[in-house]
Amino acid sequence: MNRILEIPPEKLTPEQSAVFDQLTAGRGRILGPYKIWIHSPTVASGMEQIGTFLNKRSSLTKREVEIGILVIAQHWQADYVRQAHIREGKAAGLTQETIDAILAGAEPKLADAHEHAVYRFASALVSGTRLSDADFAEIEKALGRTGIAEVLVLLGYYTSVSMAMKVHEVPIPVK
Repeated sequence: MNRILEIPPEKLTPEQSAVFDQLTAGRGRILGPYKIWIHSPTVASGMEQIGTFLNKRSSLTKREVEIGILVIAQHWQADYVRQAHIREGKAAGLTQETIDAILAGAEPKLADAHEHAVYRFASALVSGTRLSDADFAEIEKALGRTGIAEVLVLLGYYTSVSMAMKVHEVPIPVK
């Protein structure tokens, strides 16, 4: 059962209407999580700014973003997010072998130091592993403090997306 309660445009409050216009201006439609978050317009607006930044303007490459999202989707067993980002990961150039390894909780073979650092950082965080000072220094060397901050927010943002889609029982997208 899909538990999303969509608000018809004519029933939106002025605040919700402004956020609705902001969301549809760039995308032409409101994506699933925003249908949930628009019930709190400030949350929806803030999440839109964060999501757009992470996906379009951060220091992370599209492949790095998809690696982080797949780690989070697998951690939360978030079927909707996992399926959507398997497709996005492939479109970004991740191999099926890399995607399968991430989803199996195994370290993927990543030659790129940045991609490897994103995977190591994300997987350590979701497993509750405390990074040693040496491991943190290696990740910091690869990503810089900007990258570390952006990976942390990426994981938090997609944790929220994963939970929203799970609790609202949104159907898994068709492949």
